[in-house]
Amino acid sequence: MKILIVLTSHDQLGDTGAKTGFWLEELAAPYYVLKAAGADLTLASPKGGQPPLDPKSADESAQTDDTRRFEADPDASAQLANTVRLDSVKLEDFDAIFYPGGHGPLWDLAEDATSRALIEGAIAADKPVALVCHAPGVLRHVQAADGTPLVSGKKVTGFTNTEEAAVGLTDVVPFLVEDMLTQNGGIYSKTDDWGVHVVRDGLLITGQNPASSSAAATALVEALA
Repeated sequence: MKILIVLTSHDQLGDTGAKTGFWLEELAAPYYVLKAAGADLTLASPKGGQPPLDPKSADESAQTDDTRRFEADPDASAQLANTVRLDSVKLEDFDAIFYPGGHGPLWDLAEDATSRALIEGAIAADKPVALVCHAPGVLRHVQAADGTPLVSGKKVTGFTNTEEAAVGLTDVVPFLVEDMLTQNGGIYSKTDDWGVHVVRDGLLITGQNPASSSAAATALVEALA
């Protein structure tokens, strides 16, 4: 079981002057769920090398057992420091794809033609794709085989408008994940802010927020079983 984990390379939070990137828990928790299932993991990002970490996700208030384990894990740290370039990835080498969130993907991966082609190819090849929190925003331009939005008519979730408001970034992000999924025809659902909510519709698995990242990875393992 070979799984590709795709991380952002974008580190600027709009024009605020603040930094962003990927959210640590959304990598760390799935990393260990997938490892425990016996998966061979490859980490990739558009630029390759060390992807930017959202500094807020490293705050003590955001730490979990998984994030502490990841940061103390030399093998995990080495993998993270040496992500492969996304445009070097061959879909046939993998059985599934997982996208952690953080705000970074809304700027780069959501507009990345390589990422789009990778997801479209995976779905066409009957390979599951899981995305958590802001990462469902990466589906913005992804199409189904008939040219309609991939999410159209599919049950999906992702970071809610109220969660975005709670972190004060409604007017900073390039688009709101909930709004985009709905506008593209997705059958969007959510639970309470910061609660665990994962939706699986065929090969597409989406998780609402950081708390949903472990459950999203578990759903991906089940999809591969």
